[in-house]
Amino acid sequence: MRRLWRWYQQCLATHPVRTQVVSSGILWGLGDIGAQAVTHYSAPGRSHHHHAKNPPEDKDKEFKIDWKRVGITSSFGFAFVGPVGHYWYEYLDRFILRRYQPKTFKFVASKVAADGLLFGPVDLLLFFSYVGLASGRSVEQVKDDVKRDFIPALVLGGTIWPAVQIANFRFIPVRYQLLYVNLFCLLDSCFLSWIDQQGDAPWKQWFTSFQKIEGQKGKV
Repeated sequence: MRRLWRWYQQCLATHPVRTQVVSSGILWGLGDIGAQAVTHYSAPGRSHHHHAKNPPEDKDKEFKIDWKRVGITSSFGFAFVGPVGHYWYEYLDRFILRRYQPKTFKFVASKVAADGLLFGPVDLLLFFSYVGLASGRSVEQVKDDVKRDFIPALVLGGTIWPAVQIANFRFIPVRYQLLYVNLFCLLDSCFLSWIDQQGDAPWKQWFTSFQKIEGQKGKV
């Protein structure tokens, strides 16, 4: 394990972008496999699975990995999360350092706010759009999927990622912050893939109905 860690450190020092691209692609692919397993094994026979993309009878079948879906999710890690994430955290640190002292409350809060308000929503929007189009869905279907999945994922993710990033920006050295985020992206990719697989589950419809109510209030 120590050798693996040293090898990773060497790769990160000599080829930082390439290392982040490869590690992101691998972790997001593993996360999607985890999401498929969770979707397959969790709560067979419950009514909400009638709304999911995988019909209930599929739960009785032997679990088989959908490698096409793994490839799609993994390619998102390779093409977006790795390179864009690398430069985002690097330049975010430089930008905030010009204004606040490192490790201070304002320093950490500014980075958490920027990450949650800028990078997070863009990441979600691109993920759902890319996965939908790459899976063969039409543009209209992708629009409907994004409307259905974006707000639930943003709200649920917003209860977790701020705490993760507070610890990251406060305690983790800058050179390891990307690795820290990538490890949590293993769970995040699993979560996003699970969100995508839930289809029109009733708990998602709650968000939709809430948005409609708020929209009607605005018209009054």
